[in-house]
Amino acid sequence: MSRFDFVKLQKQLEIESLAAGSAPEVEELRVKYLGRKGIVAEASKSIRGITDAAERRDFGKAFGKFKAFATRLIEDKFKEFERQQSHADFDFTLPGREVFSGGLHPLTIVENEVVDVFRRMGFTVETGPEVESTYNNFDALNTPPWHPARDLTDTFYLEMSGQERMKWLLRTETSPVQIRVMQRQKPPIRIIAPGRVYRNDKPDATHSPIFMQVEGLYVDKGVTFADLKGTVLAFYREMFGSDVKTRFRPHFFPFTEPSAEIDMTCIFCSGKGCRICKKTGWLEMGGSGMVDPNVFEGVGIDPEVYTGWAFGLGIERIAMLKYGITDIRMFYENDLRFLRQFS
Repeated sequence: MSRFDFVKLQKQLEIESLAAGSAPEVEELRVKYLGRKGIVAEASKSIRGITDAAERRDFGKAFGKFKAFATRLIEDKFKEFERQQSHADFDFTLPGREVFSGGLHPLTIVENEVVDVFRRMGFTVETGPEVESTYNNFDALNTPPWHPARDLTDTFYLEMSGQERMKWLLRTETSPVQIRVMQRQKPPIRIIAPGRVYRNDKPDATHSPIFMQVEGLYVDKGVTFADLKGTVLAFYREMFGSDVKTRFRPHFFPFTEPSAEIDMTCIFCSGKGCRICKKTGWLEMGGSGMVDPNVFEGVGIDPEVYTGWAFGLGIERIAMLKYGITDIRMFYENDLRFLRQFS
């Protein structure tokens, strides 16, 4: 018959734990009951001396329950003193700390506004990979091999060996998304493609090697430049007010013909001329034009049947105008004092 009465031991432990008034006293209890030479260890060794199978089984069940009880009780006592100590170190007379809730980044806010405007016009949103092939980024967009945009000084190419060198890059615009859509979908097509793009620019107040862009594409039968002008004007009036006017200046882009730069009346001087618009009354906003027939042929769309236009604009440019920000780098410096103004 075993000399261990686990019922009495459990009551004894409960009484002793209530009397323990400090962490060192709880440690003494732990050594007494759970230490290498403690009561639990002695009880475990005594099992070997029990020859009766039924008695061994009953002893093992009672022993297991007591060991679990002692372990849990002593652990809880240690935690209780830890909580008391942490509260003792805390000065409840100190003022509370201000809790800041999270918020959207200003560029995300503006991107969502832009997307919402075009969705109301019937455009769908398409996205694509930021790592692109030179075919989708340049060749399919009618950009010749000698074009300066393909130089290492303008574009971030991925380092690869052998024949793969110069075949993959960080996209310089979201136009490759247009190519991907036209390759898999026949007209009518009416999409916008927002996303991050990369160019090898030296950072300054108006340039960044990483920036946000959104491009639009509309392809169908009978699409004209007038449709482009009306869509762009409607967009800028939604973003900056009904008094906004736009103008289109002739330009050159490899993937559009004819091409045009888009200007908007200066929102700071209402077109009268100020320091920001350099006394011209106009702000340059982006590029546009009718899709070049060579681009259509490359993606399998008949340019004799379909026409289309495309445009591109910078999210940072719009955000800087909306919020009166003079340095594009502020969007990427992660200064919480700046970002919390938009949350």
